[in-house]
Amino acid sequence: MESKNYTIKDIARMAGVSAGTVDRVLHNRGDVSPASREKVKKVLDEIDYRPNMFAIGLAAKKRYHIVCIIPYYIENDYWHAVSCGINRAAQELQPFNVGVDYLYYNHADRISYEEACSGLEQLKADAVLIAPNFREETLRLTARLEQEGIPYAFIDFNIEQTHALCYIGQDSRRSGYIAAKILMRHYEEGQELVLFLHNRKNSPAEIQMQRRMEGFMQYLAEEYKHLTVHDVVLHKEDASINKRLLDCFFAGHPQAVLGAVFNSRIYHVADYLYERGLKLNGFVGYDLLQKNVDYLKSGEVNYLIGQRPGLQGYCGVKALCNHIVFKQEVAVAKYMPIDILMKENIDFYFEFE
Repeated sequence: MESKNYTIKDIARMAGVSAGTVDRVLHNRGDVSPASREKVKKVLDEIDYRPNMFAIGLAAKKRYHIVCIIPYYIENDYWHAVSCGINRAAQELQPFNVGVDYLYYNHADRISYEEACSGLEQLKADAVLIAPNFREETLRLTARLEQEGIPYAFIDFNIEQTHALCYIGQDSRRSGYIAAKILMRHYEEGQELVLFLHNRKNSPAEIQMQRRMEGFMQYLAEEYKHLTVHDVVLHKEDASINKRLLDCFFAGHPQAVLGAVFNSRIYHVADYLYERGLKLNGFVGYDLLQKNVDYLKSGEVNYLIGQRPGLQGYCGVKALCNHIVFKQEVAVAKYMPIDILMKENIDFYFEFE
């Protein structure tokens, strides 16, 4: 159909309904019979109707408040990138009377996460963006949001037992599977693999890491059934203990020349390798922290898997805004690409286009 600007009256005439019915369908307000709604939607599809978003923003009297629950961060880390994406979306949405606030928690700290979730009660939120950490605490939070009719979306990690508006992030198991597949390109007969874990690996907050490991081990089970795999459990905050652990491990396992890390701290092991003048034949980890990128370029790390954290934050806020302000349907899942970065292509990588 020829493109033109259609008024509500035009759409009503074409659908054979009242202008009021068209208005209620467009803004998802009031009761509309299924038959009338179908008539209006058919016409909207035929004319490829696109609402004037800027006009909606200018006309809106209501102010909208989106609250984001994410971990505390330091400059240039993973959650700093998420925050930058959120702030970019917030800036774009200012003309539509949308404001964005934060509630922060210490990652992997159950009490801190509970306090952030409880802090939401003091804020008047129209929608909530959640980077979930602990399952049971998240389920209690989302049950309350659902009872109050407040839409919410997840980023970084998905908890499927909820009724989230959408999830924005990677498929964790698939990314682990791919990590194993690219790492094992370096495998030669007789070599061994070491998984560098940390001392909170069984924490309920580390479900994301566990899912990556599941995907990783699935690939190994399919293709390398007799491969020797070692676990080295590192301390998250004690570099001196880690050095002694790694010295002992590598002295006793000279064939362990392939390695993987399932969180963003591959630089902890790369620090050790650089200091000792060592390099693994293949080493894969996650996230484009500056330290990780530096070691990718110098060769201590072979592959980094990027998750586009900034884009996750940006798309999360935009999805909630599309739902509460523009009354648009939102896809239940927006999976981020599984970006595989090497020193040969890292300089050409941009998260936002």
